[in-house]
Amino acid sequence: MKVAVACDHAGFALKETVLNKIKLLGHEAVDCGCDGTQRVDFPDYAAKAAMLLAQGQVQRAVLICGSGIGMCIAANKIRGVYACVCHDTYSAHQGVEHDNMNALCLGALVIGKHLAEETVERFLGAKYFNEGNYKKRVDKVLELEKQTA
Repeated sequence: MKVAVACDHAGFALKETVLNKIKLLGHEAVDCGCDGTQRVDFPDYAAKAAMLLAQGQVQRAVLICGSGIGMCIAANKIRGVYACVCHDTYSAHQGVEHDNMNALCLGALVIGKHLAEETVERFLGAKYFNEGNYKKRVDKVLELEKQTA
């Protein structure tokens, strides 16, 4: 699987950990920046990864800022991107399985290195159930998206 990874200055320290974990799991990581701790604007980097996801060039994305919230808000503005902040392994896989989440947002100032690695692993290992009530509910979300496009 191809996974876009993006961060702002606050997420830079955790980005390398995430990139390495993705590669260790046998996936291809696409580094969308940023490239240092000099202050940058998170929407610019969220958009780079989210656009790759929306265009089908990657299958998932991991977005990192200080809290995860800014990246999440920015990424969710791109149609076809379903991003959530998750700082626990359960939410990371359940969000994919039940809600078809395709972008994981992490707060580098909130989550530790080892938990981030485990959370990324569970996120990437999960598959959307795509049947029954799960499909019905996701279809309703997609309809809401169409209504507001």
